Formats: sequence, structure tokens, C-alpha cells
Amino acid sequence: MTNPVTHEGLAERVEAAVLATTGVRSLYRAGSLISNLVGTSAVALGINRSDEPLVAVRISGDAAQVEASLGIEYSAGAVATLREVRAVVERTLTADGLALADIVLTIAYVHPREASSD
Repeated sequence: MTNPVTHEGLAERVEAAVLATTGVRSLYRAGSLISNLVGTSAVALGINRSDEPLVAVRISGDAAQVEASLGIEYSAGAVATLREVRAVVERTLTADGLALADIVLTIAYVHPREASSD
């Protein structure tokens, strides 16, 4: 069984790697609208921290499941960006000694042409 302390900060490292990926401009909290409302309420009540990572990483044994909601550049190809994000996540997990069991990537927002960096 994997020791959770070994993977401390993994979600933050995955989040930073995803944000550094070409074409990714922003991240949004992973999960459904309902789970995000519950999470926001828990933060307001002081039950959860407000600085928790936007990317969800769940470790089971020697593998991890990752979920992320992305905001991408207008000019970035969605398919190419998703492929690159998957590769970046896989490399980050491998560096931590984990395999990628499952990944759910959602394009939550495409930044308009006027706001894109090219």
C-alpha cells in the first residue's frame, strides 16, 4: 500500500505542471457543480481550506486518478492541448512513482480570441 506522506504535495505539483502546459490558461475546481457548491460552503463554514488544489488527485495503491477542468487559449487546439496535459500529468505521476490509472479532463472555458496571448 502506498504511504500518503510519500505523495504529499502531489496535487499541487500536478496543478503547476498542468498550468505550465502550452495552451492551458487557467484551471477551475474539478468536480460537478453540486460538489463545488458543497465545497464552497464547507470553506465558508471553516470546515475546508480555501487553498486546496484545483486539480483532484486520488491515489489507490501504485496508481492515481486525476480530474481537472481547464480554461484553454482560443488558438490552442483542444485535442492537442488535452493530449499534452495528459502527457504532463503522466510524467508528473511517474516522477512520484505512480502510474496513471484514470484521467478526466474537461475544457470548462475557451478564452476568447481578444483575450488570447497570440
